Amino acid sequence: MQPTSAPIRATTQEFLDIEDIIDDILILRSGGAAVLIETTAVNFGLLSEEEQDALIYAYASFLNSLSFPLQVVILSKRMDISSYIEFILQEETKQPNPVIKDRIRNYREFILSTIKENRVLEKKFYLVVPFSPLELGIKEAFSVSNKKKKLPFTKDYILSRSKTSLFPKRDHILRQLGRIGLKGRQLSTQELVELFYNLYNPTFTGEKLGETIGYTKPLVEGV
Repeated sequence: MQPTSAPIRATTQEFLDIEDIIDDILILRSGGAAVLIETTAVNFGLLSEEEQDALIYAYASFLNSLSFPLQVVILSKRMDISSYIEFILQEETKQPNPVIKDRIRNYREFILSTIKENRVLEKKFYLVVPFSPLELGIKEAFSVSNKKKKLPFTKDYILSRSKTSLFPKRDHILRQLGRIGLKGRQLSTQELVELFYNLYNPTFTGEKLGETIGYTKPLVEGV
């Protein structure tokens, strides 16, 4: 009789670097933390040459003002506009004026032809401001095995220390974005949960999770 090996019981959740999301801050399993800032964008190609030069100089000044690491993340997601097409079709059906009805039909056909030729993408831009576990005095912060261990300190302590470090950096970035002509805002706990839920569950894009106070729903759904 051959010995039977124990079944492997592990979920994707165990391999995520995120330990928790509290007070709009990501707490990582390494003991670090991070805040995410969503920012607007500028269509650089539509600017005049003088405006382009001014924007480049402003952006260079922004980069030179940084004394801490900063990660730029661009997310592209294919948009589903089927509900919008259905709405246009309904408006076309109930429109009594034949001229307006014909214009609505032409507009709907134009949208459909545009979708066939090009993918409709939604782009979002984020700035990630990290808090390194090294600031807590953790030497093995980047050890691979450390990911499987418990947090080196309590969540309250990590949260308190990270806020002291992250909030001034966040405020500095928001001021610099305003000088460039961009609008930035920090993502809330609810938005962070939905963002990572949709990233790890692409087939459930757009699903609302409800209130996240004391949430227990995992970021990754089990099969």
